Amino acid sequence: MQGPPETIRDNDTLFRYYNQLSASTVVCTRIRLKTGEEHLLTDLAERGVTLIPSATAQLASRSKVFQTRLFSDYMLPGTCAVYDIHTLLEAIPFYRKQKINQVVLKRERKNGGLGVHLFPDIEDIYNQVTGGVFSLPFVIQPFQPDSRDIRVIILDDYLEAYERKNDYNFRKNLHCGGQSTPVKLNEEQISFCREIMARGRFSYAHIDLLLTGEQEYWLTEINLRGGLRGAKIKGDIYRGKIESIHEQLLSNLR
Repeated sequence: MQGPPETIRDNDTLFRYYNQLSASTVVCTRIRLKTGEEHLLTDLAERGVTLIPSATAQLASRSKVFQTRLFSDYMLPGTCAVYDIHTLLEAIPFYRKQKINQVVLKRERKNGGLGVHLFPDIEDIYNQVTGGVFSLPFVIQPFQPDSRDIRVIILDDYLEAYERKNDYNFRKNLHCGGQSTPVKLNEEQISFCREIMARGRFSYAHIDLLLTGEQEYWLTEINLRGGLRGAKIKGDIYRGKIESIHEQLLSNLR
C-alpha cells in the first residue's frame, strides 16, 4: 500500500492514511472531528505528527471548558469549568463569599450566544442541573452588567477589533441581534491578545474580550475561526490570509 504524503492538506487524505502517519508527516488543515473523537488529537501528537494549526488550538476551539482550564489566568475571576456536580457544589460557597449573585452559564459546543444563560443566583444553576435540564460539563462566570464585548480578529500582521452591542439582550452576539462598531485597541490590549495566542499556540484567532472598566479586560473566548459578520475583512481575503499563514508555518519547518 502506498504510504501517506509528507504533507496532508485535507481531511479525506488524513483519515485515509490515519494509521500510517508518523513524525515525518505534517497535517496542514483543521481536523474535522465528531463529538468524542478529540482523543485523536492526542494520538497524533504522541506519534509526533506535526499539526497546523496546533492540536492545542484545535481542541481549545472546540471546547469552552478546555479554554477555561487553559486560560483561567486571563479570564474574569470566578470563571470556573464545571465537570461534575461536586465542582458545582464547591463553587457555591466561593460565589457566596464573594457576594456574587447573577451568574452566567456557558454550555459546551454552543456558539453564537445560543448556549449562554443568565441566572439570578448560582443555586438556580444547581437546581437546574440536578433536575436534568443542563448536561455537564459547562462553564460558569459572574455576570458583568456594565461590561463591553469586543471581538478581535488577528491574522498574523492583520488585526481588527469591533464592539458588539445590544441594548435589549445581555447576549451581545450579532447572531442574537447585536450591532457592531469598530474600536481601536491599545498596545496593552493587543499584547494581552497575543500572549493568550502564544499560551494556546494559536497562529491566528478570533478573540472575545470583556471590558469591565478603563483598565480592566478579560478573555471570554478564543477560536481559530468565527463569523465575519461585523468584520471589515471578508470571504476570499480572509481565507487567503489563513492559507498564507499555513504556508509560512510549513516553510518554517523546512
